[in-house]
Amino acid sequence: MKKDNNLRFNIPIAKTAFTEAELDAVLKPLESGWVVQGPYVQEFEQKWSAFTGAKHSIATTSCTTALELSLVALGIKPDDEIIVPAFTWIATANVVEHLQAKVVFCDIDLNTFNIDVNKIEELLTEKTRAIIPVHLFGLSADMAPVIEIARKHDLLIIEDAACGFGAFYQGKHVGNFGDTGCFSFHPRKSITTGEGGMITTNDDKLAVKLRSLRDHGAMTSDLQRHHGSKPYLLPEFPYAGYNYRLTDIQASIGCAQMNRADEILEARISLAEKYRTFLDTIPWLQCPYHHVEYQHGFQAYVCLFNPEKITTANIETTHKKRNQFMEYLQGKGISTRPGTHTVHLLEYYRKKYSINPNDFFKALVADHCSIAFPLFPTLTGEELNYIFKAISGFSI
Repeated sequence: MKKDNNLRFNIPIAKTAFTEAELDAVLKPLESGWVVQGPYVQEFEQKWSAFTGAKHSIATTSCTTALELSLVALGIKPDDEIIVPAFTWIATANVVEHLQAKVVFCDIDLNTFNIDVNKIEELLTEKTRAIIPVHLFGLSADMAPVIEIARKHDLLIIEDAACGFGAFYQGKHVGNFGDTGCFSFHPRKSITTGEGGMITTNDDKLAVKLRSLRDHGAMTSDLQRHHGSKPYLLPEFPYAGYNYRLTDIQASIGCAQMNRADEILEARISLAEKYRTFLDTIPWLQCPYHHVEYQHGFQAYVCLFNPEKITTANIETTHKKRNQFMEYLQGKGISTRPGTHTVHLLEYYRKKYSINPNDFFKALVADHCSIAFPLFPTLTGEELNYIFKAISGFSI
């Protein structure tokens, strides 16, 4: 790759920009001395519920542990079959494997990059227990048919909403459609605590169980004991739980971020609209799906590189051209990434399940031909115009 040493810009794929509010907030638990799961975790959970409309929010160490706790709390057992989209981050499948259940991959819809709801029922067996729809890049999966299938066949729904902040479907925030919704606060996400996650649920009994499981299986948290009448007594432990507790240090940052949640979301949507206006003039890039029933949260701005209809005959050639385009932009100081990976191509799953790459061809296309462009609230107009000019200068 030839790089111009006189570049004016070096634009990352994402950038976390903390304000004075976050810097001030993180000092408060340090000053109080209460740095484990405590009052700021509680406040963060309340703010998350207020924003999403979920009845209960339970903070965890990551979206991965949120997914695992959800599966455990809902009773997933070894050999149960769980339907997972083939194009997603590997954690969606890994949590199923950790419980010795079986991952059953489903192909995707290339318009949305989300699970193809028309492919789900043909995958069902007597062992199928749950569906994990993923709201990829900030766009909700098509939840109405997923819910219909789940009700018809008595299946659980665990929403992987890692990218789902600000994503709405038919006027409702994601994380409110399934038995649980699981969110991520990784630095590439719209709201970040460094690492961290959140489970949402509208089931009172399930919420109690999840809170216990994340805290070693205890029925009373340290904070509740500390403020109770008998703080010297240890709690009961009805479950063999986990230590998946978010710290108050992390939650204090989350609280500060949630105070400007609308501002963060509006900035991402505004930038995405500018991308769309420009990219509508580039015929070989398919923009993110747009429909009146969906509000895209734009955790990432992911397009499909498709200079021609992609087939089994030309996918490798198109993949090579996509990579050349990414290399060209990198040479100009513009970072890009594939949207994510298709899990069935990764070594562990490919070997364990003896999967042929073409078994989930649309997921393969997304893996080989998707491209994410820089998107973060502090991306300037000057940087955006530079990106647009660079894209216009590429010849396919």
